[in-house]
Amino acid sequence: MKKIQKTNAMRFLDQHKVEYKAHTYEHKENDPVDGVHVANMLNQPVEKVYKTLVTVSNTKEYLVYMIPVEKELDLKKCAKVAGVKSCEMIHVKDINKITGYIRGGCSPLGMKKQFRTFMYEDSLNQDTIYFSAGKIGMQIEMDPKDLVDLIQVQAVDIIKE
Repeated sequence: MKKIQKTNAMRFLDQHKVEYKAHTYEHKENDPVDGVHVANMLNQPVEKVYKTLVTVSNTKEYLVYMIPVEKELDLKKCAKVAGVKSCEMIHVKDINKITGYIRGGCSPLGMKKQFRTFMYEDSLNQDTIYFSAGKIGMQIEMDPKDLVDLIQVQAVDIIKE
């Protein structure tokens, strides 16, 4: 079995002695980078696989949101829970500059800087959730409560109904 090359997100978890499992899936150049495809590749229900989205507020603060891959972020709810007037998605071209990651491989852990992070409240009903390990083709599986404790994630209602 081939040894998995650790990502910044995995090293961050190791450094803080947090339990997780690393999962890989094959990603070909022309494969979609959407989360539903990832959930299918991992043989997991879409409500257990999360995507990491980065926004910028009207005060120029970067905010990170984690939601199930089949859901849509509600930017008004996002602004409300963050205590800002408004927020919008960052441009795809800015993802690497801001986070150190690329589209489809953005993890809430191991970013260039740790930003305030919010997660869909129903995640706490799951034993484990999956999210990007910081590289396309790699996912981290861990207890969402450990994520809350580790980086002070706030579990809130942030999806469109």
